[in-house]
Amino acid sequence: MTETGFDWQQIPAAVWRRHRSGLRAIRRLDPVRWADLTGIDRQKQALARNTERFLAGQPSNNALLWGSRGTGKSSLIKALLNRYQADGLRMIEVDKDDLVNLPEIVDDICELPYRFVIFCDDLSFDVGESGYKALKSVLEGSLELPPENVRVYATSNRRHLMPEFMSDNLKSEVRDGELHPAEAIEEQVSLADRFGLQLSFYPFSQDIYLQAVDALFPEVAERSQLHQEAVRFATGKGVRNGRTAQQFYRQFAGDPRFG
Repeated sequence: MTETGFDWQQIPAAVWRRHRSGLRAIRRLDPVRWADLTGIDRQKQALARNTERFLAGQPSNNALLWGSRGTGKSSLIKALLNRYQADGLRMIEVDKDDLVNLPEIVDDICELPYRFVIFCDDLSFDVGESGYKALKSVLEGSLELPPENVRVYATSNRRHLMPEFMSDNLKSEVRDGELHPAEAIEEQVSLADRFGLQLSFYPFSQDIYLQAVDALFPEVAERSQLHQEAVRFATGKGVRNGRTAQQFYRQFAGDPRFG
């Protein structure tokens, strides 16, 4: 893989394509804006601060955004690129199954005058998978230090990225009054520990969910009927989150009842 043919001044993002063993420029970015994301102000503030430190060449962390589905983890990273690309932020999306190529990807960008976030969406590993080993080397280096202009931002529904089994806990031991976790647990936790910034995401309360709906329907003057329909919609799906609010908007935008 080589960066030949890539004008990173004009191309803010790329995705690794396995079949061509190289990067493909992303021409149509998701337009999600920073201000569009509601109910996750704490997470936004923490990720923005870390990213601004990274762009300024100051100490910064790799970031793991973990928690409930549909709560804005992926959207936050997409909005991050839209917010900071003019400041030199560039992003490369790498699928979990392609992490074995991560060291080669990083080798080709480590000398470039841009700051790169490697974006791994919906990251988790099952028993027997070994792709996390390449990820570990990029997160903390091995004999060679990790590059200063690369950080990994990942999203996951799993806090520790690895499956957790009751049988692993049963293998833990207490020796001299101290708990010694089983090797399997140590392996599970060690990968997530390499992400210095860990942000948790939880299902929305009804008030936060309705705030997200209101942000999508700013022109609606009478909110009671809108809120009633939005709550009914979320109840039918069984979950309140930002994704549900977006789906409600796509179904009811332009409805004359909310004109």
